Amino acid sequence: MQTTGFRKLVFSLAVPAAALLGACADDSPVGPDRLPLTINASVAPAMSACPKLAAPAESKLVFHVYANGVQIYRWNGSGWSFVGPEATLSADAAGNSVVGIHYAGPKWESNSGGKVTGTVIDRCTPNPDAIPWLSLSGVSEGGGIFHRVTFIQRVNTVGGKEPTYQGSAGEVARVPYTTEYFFYRTK
Repeated sequence: MQTTGFRKLVFSLAVPAAALLGACADDSPVGPDRLPLTINASVAPAMSACPKLAAPAESKLVFHVYANGVQIYRWNGSGWSFVGPEATLSADAAGNSVVGIHYAGPKWESNSGGKVTGTVIDRCTPNPDAIPWLSLSGVSEGGGIFHRVTFIQRVNTVGGKEPTYQGSAGEVARVPYTTEYFFYRTK
């Protein structure tokens, strides 16, 4: 009788594990950040508000994260200059599963150390109270989920706009923001 219960347990664990491994069976390198991160790579963002930011036709969505952090600005004597972002990347919107960080460059770094650096291609501002949505070209370094990433989208932004008040010399403002990032590679 115990053998049957044990077989049921093994089968109940083996089926989800096989499904998860099957979901990861593409040409991406396998690494410590590979398994949990590809789960979010199933649905590309709706771009009806900003069609010019759509991913190139030859692209494949490989990674989707939620960012929660700050946009950093410094008062230069006559206005606020953008310094860079500082954010935590999570696999879920609630921020419960941290998978990496985002910082000036702009750069995104996974927990396993793989990185991608972006260069802005285009902008769109569907919400005047938030930082713009972006499309960026990407250059990756190292392995992991960012391996061969060539295109990035920043969408669904909330907050992050530069302050509207006059600052004092050298003052730094850290303005909270949230967004979603989608990472693509060429098929």
